[in-house]
Amino acid sequence: MPFGASTPTPQLGEIETLVVGSRVLACDGGDGPLGHPRVWLRIVESQTFCPYCSRVYVLDQNAADAGDTGH
Repeated sequence: MPFGASTPTPQLGEIETLVVGSRVLACDGGDGPLGHPRVWLRIVESQTFCPYCSRVYVLDQNAADAGDTGH
């Protein structure tokens, strides 16, 4: 994806990618108390990432709301 595109790109380093079934999700970094504050994320196109832990969330193409971009 080109720099400056509407979908954010994660920071360099180890990146965990998770396939999800909803455009709206929460990330707390996992690891219980060693995680980070819970943030709510929205997938606009096909993926988004957490600004704290850089996990990449990819929308499952078979998800019920995969065709709905929230507009």
